[in-house]
Amino acid sequence: MFQNFEVTARPEQGPPRLTALRGELGGAGLDGFLIPRADAHQGEYVAPRDDRLAWLTGFTGSAGFCVVLAHIAGVFVDGRYRTQVKAQVAEDFTPVPWPDVGLADWLKEHLPNGGKVGFDPWLHAAGQIKRAQKDLEGSGVELVRSDNLVDRVWPDQPAPPMQPVKPHALEFAGESADSKCARLAEGLRDKGHKAAVITLPDSIMWLLNIRGSDIPRNPVAHGFAILHDDARVDLFMAAAKLDDVRDHLGGHVTQHEPEGFLDAVAALEGAVSVDMSTVPQIVADRLGDNLTDGGDPCALPKARKNAAEIKGSAEAHLRDGAAVVELLAWLDDQDPGTVTETQVVTRLEAERRKDNALRDISFDTIAGTGPNGAIMHYRVTEETDSRLDNGHLLVLDSGGQYLDGTTDITRTIAIGDVGDEEKACFTRVLRGMIAMSMLRWPVGLAGRDIECIARQPLWAAGQDFNHGVGHGVGAYLSVHEGPQRLARTSHVPFEPGMILSNEPGYYRESAFGIRIENLVVVEEAAPLPGCDAERAMLCWRTLTYVPIDRRLILPAMMTAEEIAWLNAYHSDVATKIGPRLGSAARMWLDAATRPL
Repeated sequence: MFQNFEVTARPEQGPPRLTALRGELGGAGLDGFLIPRADAHQGEYVAPRDDRLAWLTGFTGSAGFCVVLAHIAGVFVDGRYRTQVKAQVAEDFTPVPWPDVGLADWLKEHLPNGGKVGFDPWLHAAGQIKRAQKDLEGSGVELVRSDNLVDRVWPDQPAPPMQPVKPHALEFAGESADSKCARLAEGLRDKGHKAAVITLPDSIMWLLNIRGSDIPRNPVAHGFAILHDDARVDLFMAAAKLDDVRDHLGGHVTQHEPEGFLDAVAALEGAVSVDMSTVPQIVADRLGDNLTDGGDPCALPKARKNAAEIKGSAEAHLRDGAAVVELLAWLDDQDPGTVTETQVVTRLEAERRKDNALRDISFDTIAGTGPNGAIMHYRVTEETDSRLDNGHLLVLDSGGQYLDGTTDITRTIAIGDVGDEEKACFTRVLRGMIAMSMLRWPVGLAGRDIECIARQPLWAAGQDFNHGVGHGVGAYLSVHEGPQRLARTSHVPFEPGMILSNEPGYYRESAFGIRIENLVVVEEAAPLPGCDAERAMLCWRTLTYVPIDRRLILPAMMTAEEIAWLNAYHSDVATKIGPRLGSAARMWLDAATRPL
């Protein structure tokens, strides 16, 4: 299997590791040290070698950081992880509700007389450090560059990943690497930039039409790149990884060992574009006055999927949808109390593995039943594995990495007889998902402008959820892809070709969770009949086709328009997915997609 259920961190491991780290502070002349969940490439996902936050604290969420001082160790987590962190860290660590409480304010409170707090300049983005330093002005608290103290006390730290890189076929990429480099180099020249430094692994993969496996669940390889204004690329990646792609890379790409990256950066002349939100501080230091905050040149082109990428993603979703329906049909045939979370995960992966284009799952499947469903990013282990009992809701969030696309789907499933309160909450979440699906909006709007549409039914009942409505998704790349998001903090306007998730939810701690998720792609909206459009409009096209559990819907809470949307969606599910199923699953699907 791709997924295992081993316990990767235990709360009791944290205190002795914390003591060892604190033992290094004095010798380094520091009063504290920052431990992010980040690596030198500043992507969201990290290899086991770089999972320092989990090793030290036990917290395994995909975002957060720890600040270790002599008398307190704060673990900063956002709203997605405030339930999870309580179960994963020992009492020696103090959970901090971030970003409600910022780093600077916390440091000023706990170091009232000032002090030196170290950070590894490879692991913190230059923009992040700049903001923190500004917020700390006049406090006496100083952020200072340091060796990584965690690495000093981690005796069995894994080796760096060295997996082989593979070519990504033009039929799936839709544009040659030569064309991409030439197009982006022209953009650099237009801005007067001589080069761009690229550190995000998925950007490098997209630019050069290659894929790797250095990070679990994400088809990326670790490396750095410099794109020059003449379309040349210096690729800093271990030669041992590139045996299968040397001819594929072409003459415009020159391979260098990663150890030469900083010297090459320091030798650049003229304006060099970087993304301050992702470029490591040490790289910014080497660039000096040549640094220009021009952004990652790959970010928006990568987000705007071309026709081949959209076609591939749509086809991957149909095959993936068939696998999920086969799982749901099997699950519905099991009696409550006879199946566990790990059995659901194992069965779903087996269904996906029937597809020869599957290369991995796109993240560890979230299968949380009952109270576990309230843990937004729950990962079932051998110790937490729970039975799906009568009255439970099962939150099943999963996806696949296929050669032609990346999928991500969540369904909430009724186990036996579910209460009316759970059904009412589910119907509100569904109404929000439908409202977003039906939305048309003017060109130029960003996630911050429209994400509230999916929250309105919950808000009307005094409810909400602590995660964004949606995230960008790659084309056989990272399942979380920027810069576009359906979130209050996103200022990036939507453009045709962008793929995002639409996933409102609701979570009641220690009771149940609900999330419904489809992937959607931005398209130009057709004119409405009889209307003279004053502005160009955009809309969503749905990519995900799997039925939504009718047993959890209270039709009396829905409008006629919402019911019509759901019935039409279920009709499409039956048409698109039915022919791909076995006979038993086809019969189940016919019943699951009946009109309300």
